[in-house]
Amino acid sequence: MNIDKKLINSFVKSTERAAYEASIFKGKNDKIAADQAAVDGMRRELNKIHMKGKIVIGEGELDEAPMLYINEEVGTKNGEEFDIAVDPLEGTNFTAKNLPNALSVLAVSRKGNLLHAPDIYMEKIAIGSGFPKNLIDLDFKVEKNVKLLAEAKKTTPEKLSVCVLDRPRHDSIIKSLKLMGVKINFISDGDVSGAISVGYTKSRIDMYIGIGGGPEGVLAAAALSCMNCQMQTRLVFQNIDEENRAKKLGITNFKKKYNIEDMVKGDVIFCATGVTDGDFVKGIIDIDDSYKSETLVLHKSSKTNKIFKNHSKK
Repeated sequence: MNIDKKLINSFVKSTERAAYEASIFKGKNDKIAADQAAVDGMRRELNKIHMKGKIVIGEGELDEAPMLYINEEVGTKNGEEFDIAVDPLEGTNFTAKNLPNALSVLAVSRKGNLLHAPDIYMEKIAIGSGFPKNLIDLDFKVEKNVKLLAEAKKTTPEKLSVCVLDRPRHDSIIKSLKLMGVKINFISDGDVSGAISVGYTKSRIDMYIGIGGGPEGVLAAAALSCMNCQMQTRLVFQNIDEENRAKKLGITNFKKKYNIEDMVKGDVIFCATGVTDGDFVKGIIDIDDSYKSETLVLHKSSKTNKIFKNHSKK
């Protein structure tokens, strides 16, 4: 059953408000305060929506910030049941330092249709649309995935661009890409926007690869699902505590590879509002008693894929 298109504006208001509240802290070097403001703003708007909403992916402990916590109920507590994944402020550091690509993000599905991923690391690989199904695989070497994609695009590896989170854990991936002459687009943060960049030709990113956050992986999968892209992920467990947290969320196969349809089933709405200017949307513009915002909105069943530009009262 599809999600009513009329609900899009309500969810857009939720990311808009979170983005505006976070934007007050742009350049103030206080990522915790920025995140708190985004959480509070998003929660207020979500609680106005006529629905029984449940947060299945929240902020998580890694940011040491107040969560819209997992299993928190939001909405008016009547109406249709939805599972909601949120990242009220993706790019807390970007906001604190007033750097590009800070976003407020959420994804909405029918109850039971989003993977309940713990806040741990996740391996990811993603490519755009229009390729043979299951073209890429996490168990292939980097070189094989790159060559398969190059062949599918009827080009050569050195003409491909791959987005990678700039972390020491990716040294071997980076080394392999450099040996092949692949162009590398390094990002310092922004795991969601990095992954979804493969869905847009203007970004000129052909592949996203590396280890990032599990919750961000599901949010990215929601967006990529709307764009008919390919993504494969696998949770990365570092200790028994992380395994126990996964078990509590119903995950028993710790080596399972998840394709998009395993992470996001059925219809989905994805919203990402700019806090600072970025690759997809512009950031919040403060105007006296109002503000302007831009939100990337994707809705699978209605094939919505556009930028909503709004001028709202504070």
